[in-house]
Amino acid sequence: MQTLVDSPVAPSFNEQFDSHSAWRREFALRLKLLSDWMRDHELLDASVEERLQRLESQMRSDKVMVAFVAEFSRGKSELINAIFFAAYGRRIMPASAGRTTMCPTELGWDADVPPCLRLLPIETRLQPQALMEWRAAPEKWTRVDLDVNDAAQLAQAFEKVAEVRKVTKDEARALGFWHDETPDDNPMADAQGMIEVPKWRHALINIAHPLLKQGLVILDTPGLNAIGAEPELTVSLIPQAHAVVFILAADTGVTKSDLSIWREHLISESADHSSRLVVLNKIDTMWDALSTQQQINDNVERQRATTAEILALPKSQVIPVSAQKGLVAKVTGDQALLQASQLPILEQALSDGMMGQRQAILRGAMSSGIIDLRAETTRVINIRRRDLAEQMVELRGLRGKNATVIRHMRSRIESEQAEFDASGSRIHAVRSIHLKLLREVFSALGTSTLKAELRQLNDALRQPGIKLGVRKAYTDTFSRLREILSHAKGLNSEIQTMLTTSFRQLNAEYGFSLQTPREPELARYERDLDAVERSHTQYLGIGNLLRLAQPDFADRLVRALATRLRVVYESALGEVELWNKSAASQLDAQLRERRKTFARRIEAIDRIQDAANTLDERIGEINYQDHHLDILDKKLMELTAHLVDMPETSAVAALSVDASAQEQVVAPSAAPVQTTPPVQDNHTRGEAQIMTRAA
Repeated sequence: MQTLVDSPVAPSFNEQFDSHSAWRREFALRLKLLSDWMRDHELLDASVEERLQRLESQMRSDKVMVAFVAEFSRGKSELINAIFFAAYGRRIMPASAGRTTMCPTELGWDADVPPCLRLLPIETRLQPQALMEWRAAPEKWTRVDLDVNDAAQLAQAFEKVAEVRKVTKDEARALGFWHDETPDDNPMADAQGMIEVPKWRHALINIAHPLLKQGLVILDTPGLNAIGAEPELTVSLIPQAHAVVFILAADTGVTKSDLSIWREHLISESADHSSRLVVLNKIDTMWDALSTQQQINDNVERQRATTAEILALPKSQVIPVSAQKGLVAKVTGDQALLQASQLPILEQALSDGMMGQRQAILRGAMSSGIIDLRAETTRVINIRRRDLAEQMVELRGLRGKNATVIRHMRSRIESEQAEFDASGSRIHAVRSIHLKLLREVFSALGTSTLKAELRQLNDALRQPGIKLGVRKAYTDTFSRLREILSHAKGLNSEIQTMLTTSFRQLNAEYGFSLQTPREPELARYERDLDAVERSHTQYLGIGNLLRLAQPDFADRLVRALATRLRVVYESALGEVELWNKSAASQLDAQLRERRKTFARRIEAIDRIQDAANTLDERIGEINYQDHHLDILDKKLMELTAHLVDMPETSAVAALSVDASAQEQVVAPSAAPVQTTPPVQDNHTRGEAQIMTRAA
């Protein structure tokens, strides 16, 4: 078979994901190294420490979700087997003819939970709790323990996601699988009038697969009927996936039900479609012995072009594949068959598109955080450097002076200290106003405000009958939510102005070097609100009016909305809290440093009064301390530059640290006059220990 790219050696999705995970681990390792080094040198205040912890946590816990969506019998589970589980040498996900995955299934890894399959009974749809709430109630799930080393046991356990049960029409109606108003969409009833429905509402598979351990999450979804009946799947899980793979059958192309899934659940006018890949599966059905190779290729390309036109996608995002032949080829080691299956092309598209995009987003977030952190730490170093310069001017001015002048100098320092202590009331006033405005921000973005808005929406949706005004109710709700964020932005701007003015006055009157931290960027949370609104309003089409007429279904939809909005608002609050800590920690750090400086100045004067030769020794100490600050500043730039500019694909190479070069950076070229031991730079020793543990 002719392939779509000329590079047979391109890395597979698995290899690209391994590289991405190695990059994440190394980045987190370097963050910890930076944190330890800063702690050793007393540069780690509360704000910087929290910023480091957040960056490290974000990097270590970052998840990449790939959602596989298709109508029944498109080979979706077989494709998952071929891409992710071929190393087991057999099928792991059920992939027999007919319906296989009957409930949404998430595959991931949580180290705090033993390997298991957890299944949520379908009857939970009769209760109002959102899926996220059921996740917090493990006792309500049916659990099957898994042996990750036994492929046969895994495959047997996973067959449970295909289980069904038979219910009456009334039960099917209550569960959301039967609608009297749309008989053509209803499932077939058997001779006894019973309806076949999924036995389980949701499945969670927790196994220590190498890719899952590194943060991959696979979402396997059932067909159209099940997707539409589960609002949280449509409005939360699929929209939040970093990539969506939509599977069609190559021999049939885009059917009516395929198009319904695409238009109603996967695409919207204003959303970014670059993370959508369409797979024309089962191209092996077009391998006709009576046709030439060129004729087969032409048929596949025509189907590709037609599919791209119908779905309004670039042709490059439609990829023909044979998942079954690709799985067989991987298991048997048949490279020719693997290339003919074109599975490597899909893997490359996933890795180049999704992994590249994900790493770019992470790199941007990390770089921004590291640059802010470096600025805060540099400020602390500069404060120390300025205080040393002031001491040096004082001490050099004492050369050749008598005891009376020295006593006068001590008196002047004490006077300055008293004046500085009086600044405490001003600082307290600044903090009081700051906290008052901050409480208003917390109230605006708090849980109670969000609950009140959603309660109003829920009341509108619970009105009896078909709700033709449901879209307006959602639009009004999101308008109010945006107003809340806008109000919070206004309060933040007011706080920023107040801090800027207050910091400028404190700098002028008391010699501080306070700098207003960057205002929280709440605009991106407005964009998150836009994304949430798109996924929900897309669900409010005419096809779901009948479902929305059911109060219980409307409740579930609002609960799913609450789950996503809570994440948005809590993230915004977290950013505001970090901003607040950054401002407060600056004040605390400069107060602390200034008190230490006064103590050192008075101590130096006392020592000089006691012994004449102490003056030169003290000047030598300050020279050394100033030199040491230069070393710290240089090392800070070096460590943070490693993080900001770290290559994406050289994770292993980047771990090879030239210890001797680092020693040269740490060691001063000429030892200054000193009377106290130099502050030891623990960077090289700490890095060596961490690298040894990592290896």
